[in-house]
Amino acid sequence: MVHAGVMSGSGNLMDFLDEPFPDVGTYEDFHTIDWLREKSRDTDRHRKITSKSKESIWEFIKSLLDAWSGWVVMLLIGLLAGTLAGVIDLAVDWMTDLKEGVCLSAFWYSHEQCCWTSNETTFEDRDKCPLWQKWSELLVNQSEGASAYILNYLMYILWALLFAFLAVSLVRVFAPYACGSGIPEIKTILSGFIIRGYLGKWTLLIKTVTLVLVVSSGLSLGKEGPLVHVACCCGNFFSSLFSKYSKNEGKRREVLSAAAAAGVSVAFGAPIGGVLFSLEEVSYYFPLKTLWRSFFAALVAAFTLRSINPFGNSRLVLFYVEYHTPWFMAELFPFILLGVFGGLWGTLFIRCNIAWCRRRKTTKLGKYPVLEVIAVTAITAIVAYPNPYTRRSTSELISELFNDCGALESSQLCDYINDPNMTRPVDDIPDRPAGVGVYTAMWQLALALIFKIVITIFTFGMKIPSGLFIPSMAVGAMAGRMVGIGVEQLAYHHHDWIIFRNWCRPGADCVTPGLYAMVGAAACLGGVTRMTVSLVVIMFELTGGLEYIVPLMAAAVTSKWVADAFGKEGIYEAHIHLNGYPFLDVKDEFTHRTLATDVMRPRRGEPPLSVLTQDSMTVEDVETLIKETDYNGFPVVVSRDSERLIGFAQRRELILAIKNARQRQEGIVSDSVMYFTEEPPELPANSPHPLKLRRVLNLSPFTVTDHTPMETVVDIFRKLGLRQCLVTRSGRLLGIITKKDVLRHMAQMANQDPESIMFN
Repeated sequence: MVHAGVMSGSGNLMDFLDEPFPDVGTYEDFHTIDWLREKSRDTDRHRKITSKSKESIWEFIKSLLDAWSGWVVMLLIGLLAGTLAGVIDLAVDWMTDLKEGVCLSAFWYSHEQCCWTSNETTFEDRDKCPLWQKWSELLVNQSEGASAYILNYLMYILWALLFAFLAVSLVRVFAPYACGSGIPEIKTILSGFIIRGYLGKWTLLIKTVTLVLVVSSGLSLGKEGPLVHVACCCGNFFSSLFSKYSKNEGKRREVLSAAAAAGVSVAFGAPIGGVLFSLEEVSYYFPLKTLWRSFFAALVAAFTLRSINPFGNSRLVLFYVEYHTPWFMAELFPFILLGVFGGLWGTLFIRCNIAWCRRRKTTKLGKYPVLEVIAVTAITAIVAYPNPYTRRSTSELISELFNDCGALESSQLCDYINDPNMTRPVDDIPDRPAGVGVYTAMWQLALALIFKIVITIFTFGMKIPSGLFIPSMAVGAMAGRMVGIGVEQLAYHHHDWIIFRNWCRPGADCVTPGLYAMVGAAACLGGVTRMTVSLVVIMFELTGGLEYIVPLMAAAVTSKWVADAFGKEGIYEAHIHLNGYPFLDVKDEFTHRTLATDVMRPRRGEPPLSVLTQDSMTVEDVETLIKETDYNGFPVVVSRDSERLIGFAQRRELILAIKNARQRQEGIVSDSVMYFTEEPPELPANSPHPLKLRRVLNLSPFTVTDHTPMETVVDIFRKLGLRQCLVTRSGRLLGIITKKDVLRHMAQMANQDPESIMFN
C-alpha cells in the first residue's frame, strides 16, 4: 500500500489541508490514480452537462465549448511545441557553430546563414566566406598552421565545457526533473502515476534552455527524446487551463498522449510516426478519440515547425534524402546483417548503460553530477575534435551519411574516381571505384563508430537533458554507410559474380550506400528502444521513399528479434525498473500458476487488515487509524464479526470529509459516530451529532475471489488501470491486492528483488 509519510507525521492531522471539500478526488504525489473512478467521474460530468444543455441557450453554448475544449487544447499544444522545436533547432545551429567561429556581420548568424548573406561565396567554397571567421583568424589572424589548429582546438573545448556547465547547473538549481530523456517518466505518468512538478512550467523552461546548451556542447546525445518531455509539459500547462482536464487525471493523460505524438512530430518531422510512437511506445490508455486528437496535434505541430523553417531547406528535418535507385532482393542479406548488428548494439548499450547508471546511484559518483558532466564533456571534446565525423553535430553527420552521392557533392564520402567519358544524367551516376577520400573516410568512420559506442554509454543518464534517438541512429548510420560502401565496391570490382550479374552491370548505378546508412540507423534505434511499426514509419517519413519500406521492416524486425533474445526490456523500460517506478508493462507476460490468495495482504503471521465499520466507529477512532497507518484507503465492512464488504473509502477523501464536517457542521466532535449507511444508527438521546460519510464511499470497489488466478488479476490491473483490488470469499473480505503487490509478486516470480519496486 502506497506510503504517505506526510500524513503520518506529528502534529494536527488536518493542518496541511487547505483544499475545500468539493476538490475531493485529487491524489497525493507519488500515488497511482484510479482509472475506473476517473472514467466514472467524467461520465457523470458529461451526463450533467448534457442534461443542463436542454435548459437554456447559454447552457447549450457551454456544452459546445466543453465539447470543443479538447480540440482547442490540441491546437495550442501543437502551436507551442512546434514553435519551441523551431527555436531550439535555430539556437542549436548557431551555438554549435559558435564553438568554431563567429559571423562578423551578425554574431547571431550560424556559419551557413552567414555565408548565405555574403556576395563573395562561390559554389566550390560555399563553406568559406570572409564574413565567417574561425577563432584563430579572429584572435591571432592566422587560419593555417599548428598554432591556429591548437587555438581552435582549445576554443572548441572551452565552449563545450561552458555550455555543459551552464546546463548541469541550471538543471541542478532550478529544475532537477529536467534531466534525462524524460520518456521513462512520461510512460510512468501516462500509466497513471503522479509525479508532481515533472511536467511543470519551470521544468518546461529549464529543459528547453538546457537542451540547446547540451546539444550544442557536442555531447553524444540528441534533442528528440527530450522534445517529447517538452511537448508533454506544454500539454500539462494547457490542461490546467480547462477544468475538464485539470480536475480529472484520466482525461489529462489523454491530452499528454497526444502531446507526446506532437513531440515526436516536431522532433523528426514525422506527424504519422509521432502518433504511432505515442500509441506503440508511450501511452498506456489510447482510445480512438485520443488517436484523432493526437493526429491533429501532430499535424499542427509539424505545420508550425514547417512555417518557421529552421533548416532553411523547406523541409521538416535536417536529413531529408531522396534516392533514385531501386533496391534488389540480394541486398536483403546485408540489410538483415545490419538488423543483427542493431540488435546486438541495443543489448550491449542497455546492459552497459544500466550497469553504469546503477553504479552512479549506489556509489559516491552520484553525489558529483556537475563534475561528472564536465569530465564526460571534456573527454568528448578532446577526442571528437581531430575527427571531422565526430567534430560536427550528430544531426549533420547523419545527414551526410544518408546522402546519395550526386555530381555536386563535395563530401569526402563521395570522392570516387570519375570516368572522363561519362555522359550519363546527373541523377543516375554509375558505381565507380573509390578514391583516396573514401578510404580515408572509412577509417575515420570506424574510429568515430567505436568512440560513439563507448561515449554514449556514459553520457545517457547524466543530470542533463539527454536523448538517445540521434546517437543510436548515428551508430547505425556509420556502420550502415561502411557496409554500403563495401557492397558497392564489391559489386563494382566483381560485377561478373553470380550474385551481382542480374542487377549490377558496368556503368550502372546499382548500390546506394546512403540507403544502407538509413537501414543501419533504423536497426540500431530499434535495438535500443524495441520500436517496430512507429520506427519504420518515422524513417519512411524522414526519407520520403515509399520504396524502401521493406528493407526498413526487415532490419527493424531482425533487430528486435536479436535484442529480445537477450532480454525483453528496451532502454526506457530498463530505466523505469532501475528507478523503481510502479509501471505495469503491457508487454510483459505472466505465466505462473499462482492465485490471488498467494499475493493478497495480510499474509499469514501479519496483523489483520485495517478496516472501517459501517456504523460503529467514532471520528476519533478513524483519525487514530489514519494517524497510525500509512495506507491509501480502507475497506468498509458491516462489522468486525461478519467482515461482509460494503465498499472502499480513500484515505485522502476521509481526511477532507472530516475536516470539512468539523468546520461547517455544528455538533461534530471526536465522539461523533461515523456511519456509511443510508440511515443513521439509533443513538442515545444525549449523543453528539453523527457524521454521515456515505458520499465518499466507493460502493462498487473491484473485487476478485481468493481463487482467481494471478494471470487474470494481472490482466485486470493492466487493462482497467486499477489502483487496488479487494479479495473476497462469499462476500466476506479476506484481503487486498495493490498495484505494488502485483509488481512485487511479478519481480519475485522473475527471481528479482521484490523490494526494488518502490519509488526512489
